[in-house]
Amino acid sequence: MSDQAQEKHQLAGFDARERGFSRPVVYEQADGGYQAILRYETTRVVTSAQATPGAALEELIRTLQEQGYSQLRSQLSVREGTYLGSQEPWIEYPDPVRDTKQEGGWLKRLCRSFLRQREDTHG
Repeated sequence: MSDQAQEKHQLAGFDARERGFSRPVVYEQADGGYQAILRYETTRVVTSAQATPGAALEELIRTLQEQGYSQLRSQLSVREGTYLGSQEPWIEYPDPVRDTKQEGGWLKRLCRSFLRQREDTHG
């Protein structure tokens, strides 16, 4: 019997550098539960063992959001070993509330930097 659960999800969203991504999440049985594993570029995120694959996925989402990932959503793509394609709906995970001064893309951060410099020289 395989150590992998018979369930897989597709996870999509934006990484900490605000680049879009879509990757499969795989589950492995460990310590009497399931670990969710996401591989993205050079990053490998593994959750602690949870009672169900769904609970492991939720922990993975929280971990990624803490690392700056945003607009995350998942779609069940394999159930009990059967490939579902895109039959299942996407589940969206709201982003946590963040300090508005820290929000924004690189362009907003750059503009804020210039505004701060201007205030320092003219203040």
